Amino acid sequence: GDNVSAAAGRVSFVLGLQGPCSSVDTACASALAAVHWGSHAVRGSECTDALAMAVSLKLSPHGTLGAASAGMLSVDGRCKTLDARANGYMRSEAVGALVMRCGDEGVVVCGSAVRQDGRSASLTAPNGSAQRILLLAALGCARISIDEVGCTEAHGTGTGLGDPTEAGALAAIHGSRT
Repeated sequence: GDNVSAAAGRVSFVLGLQGPCSSVDTACASALAAVHWGSHAVRGSECTDALAMAVSLKLSPHGTLGAASAGMLSVDGRCKTLDARANGYMRSEAVGALVMRCGDEGVVVCGSAVRQDGRSASLTAPNGSAQRILLLAALGCARISIDEVGCTEAHGTGTGLGDPTEAGALAAIHGSRT
């Protein structure tokens, strides 16, 4: 069938996993949202281990054709994220998984946040103010300052609108020394 929740349930069934089980579809942020909810389940003692998995398969051309007609795809086939030459992104396929567990032997995300941008110039235009609030919420959840962050995962649209907005939000947080 085409019910995506069945995939999550099937993985839990095959691996004998118990605890929260759900499928997450938040477009570009699905994997990060799954990690967010999984880490909350482990920290909140809903389960001792959490498995966050992400799969992106482009089985139909409709999404690519729509993105191309909207001018969102790179014309030279290369995504130049956070580069002045950025001219769009490329749709791709991927599979990844992260096991989170409490204790020294596993990975637990110390802080995360999930948020929608709300109103912006368009559906695909980022909202810098909302992104700054999201970053501050994640830092607050982790109870750390921006100076303690060693690595940042960025959306990186490879566009002249998205990348500067995202970089500006990060720079504003770095500048505030929260």
